[in-house]
Amino acid sequence: MAHSPLTLVYRQSFIQDSLKASAETKLRIAEQCTADISKAVDFIIRTFNGKGKVMLCGNGGSAADAQHLATEFVIRLSPAIKRPGLPAIALTTDASNLTAGANDIGYDNVFARSVEALGRPGDLLIGISTSGNSESVNNAFRTARAAGITTVGFLGRDGGAAKELCDVAIVVPSTDTQRIQEGHITIGHIIFQQVEQEMFG
Repeated sequence: MAHSPLTLVYRQSFIQDSLKASAETKLRIAEQCTADISKAVDFIIRTFNGKGKVMLCGNGGSAADAQHLATEFVIRLSPAIKRPGLPAIALTTDASNLTAGANDIGYDNVFARSVEALGRPGDLLIGISTSGNSESVNNAFRTARAAGITTVGFLGRDGGAAKELCDVAIVVPSTDTQRIQEGHITIGHIIFQQVEQEMFG
């Protein structure tokens, strides 16, 4: 398919600008979020050493991130490190559970219900929300706190209501949902790689 020179120039400029914006967001994460990322590493290591599990939840793209990151713990991140599977579960993958919950108790309560059913003191919940104002995620944080479960937020913008519901809130310094989501998966990989390295490397 042929494109006009102007179309190609615009497209290439858009690609470059998007990559630069993503990189700039990650540099701001490095400047502003390092201490909170390190705290999350400590909390997760403590959870696993105490025989607890990590639960993850989020909506839309954040649901996919929850599933992705849970898999990194259960399977592995680095093939160079030989280790047992680590107990992590995405609360976003059981269609029957999610749809029954949405129908019977309201979608805002579906993750909280799973935390209530599956969570135990000594576990840890990672809630992922680009705005920090997702009620389904925030209700899960509230239920977790009441049950003695540590809470970690992967958030964006100003952190929203979730910022006050987390033991540690990692707030990506951006208002662009795409850049926040890219930051979340990068932060997840950094945390999980550090956990893997410190526990088994």
